[in-house]
Amino acid sequence: MLAATVLFGALASSTFATPSNSPVEYGNLFKRISSGCSTSAPASCHNTTRETDLCCFEAPGGLLLQTQFWDTDPSTGPSNSWTIHGLWPDNCDGTFSENCDPSRDYTNIAGLLTDQGASDTLSFMQQFWVDINGQNEQFWEHEWSTHGTCYSTLKPSCLPSGSPKGAEAVAFFQTVVKLFKTLPTYDFLAQAGITPTTSKTFTLSTLTNALKSAAGVTPALNCDGSTLNAIEWYFNLKGSVIDGEFVPIDAPSKGSCGSSGIKYPPKSGGSTTTTSVSAAAPLWRPRHVCMLTSGGSSPTGSPGSLPSKGTIHASTTGGLLTAGTWSTQTLATYHFSGTAGSFTMSTSKGDCGVSGGKLTCGSGVDASTFSAVSSGGNLLLAFSGSTAFSSDSTPSGTAQETVFTGSSHSKQYTLSIVAS
Repeated sequence: MLAATVLFGALASSTFATPSNSPVEYGNLFKRISSGCSTSAPASCHNTTRETDLCCFEAPGGLLLQTQFWDTDPSTGPSNSWTIHGLWPDNCDGTFSENCDPSRDYTNIAGLLTDQGASDTLSFMQQFWVDINGQNEQFWEHEWSTHGTCYSTLKPSCLPSGSPKGAEAVAFFQTVVKLFKTLPTYDFLAQAGITPTTSKTFTLSTLTNALKSAAGVTPALNCDGSTLNAIEWYFNLKGSVIDGEFVPIDAPSKGSCGSSGIKYPPKSGGSTTTTSVSAAAPLWRPRHVCMLTSGGSSPTGSPGSLPSKGTIHASTTGGLLTAGTWSTQTLATYHFSGTAGSFTMSTSKGDCGVSGGKLTCGSGVDASTFSAVSSGGNLLLAFSGSTAFSSDSTPSGTAQETVFTGSSHSKQYTLSIVAS
């Protein structure tokens, strides 16, 4: 079983070949800046008093997800390793923010890493952090701008004086790579005799029990239909993302895979690797599947399991009433008809639809087609492929706000479907 924490600041030297009974240490593979933060303070999401130094305490995004892909159609990455998706800072209640600082949406990540002495990180990413469509650079830019910019401990003001522009992004990619190297999901499953196959399926409990036996905690598993394609390992953090202590925790929800009949197919045409990723005992530990289009990146996701009825919660506060409005009052029950990939919904007032970018539910409303995507254990409502919704104000008391699709209005949020 892996130990309870990964302390990046204390790592000093090692190889990545085989499991051992001594901590994995990383040597001088990466030139790293120092945060100067202690790891003796409470872990994120576990403080009992208000933390004011957010350079050394990750907030509000203190629930961290190291996300990985198992891509088989088309196959990406080595045939005996999962690949990196990212490291996401969810809020402690499971909600999240994205795209927090457009002024730091860096481009040419490969050049940034090379220029700042992290070419080894880049070489690893080119093998293990790869886009399903071959657009690696755009994928890395998306993960940084969408998720990396939301870390409080990675703000430029938290860096040592004189740090070059983009140093916080370099530190982000270095940390993600280091953390991924302690989470060899393929090896964890193989140790329990679970390897990719076309001749059998698995139960969810078989998979999660094997992973917990190896890692000490239970991750969330996500499926595309009945095919396993993503995993989320959860952490709290002591100190900074740069060199803090990652404390593994059980996933707050099971993900989108069903309880049985889970397929774990082999990759085709990929190389194998024996030196870069290891089952690092006793050290340790689709939010959405990021799809890149020619017009940029847009969050979509892996379909989750759609309930027949439930309530719809906003990521910031409150949720939806029977007319499709946003409120902090008692939420309405919505009825869903179809599958996660395509469904209609209704309330006691009637069908729900979008017209002119505005969501309404009632008699005479033409029903629109929606979809739902699994994201960090949540099932997010989506319209026309986007999970973004917005309003002009945040509701309070008995006030109700009109819900618009997209993020063009001042108050932006996502909507989660919760079964009832």
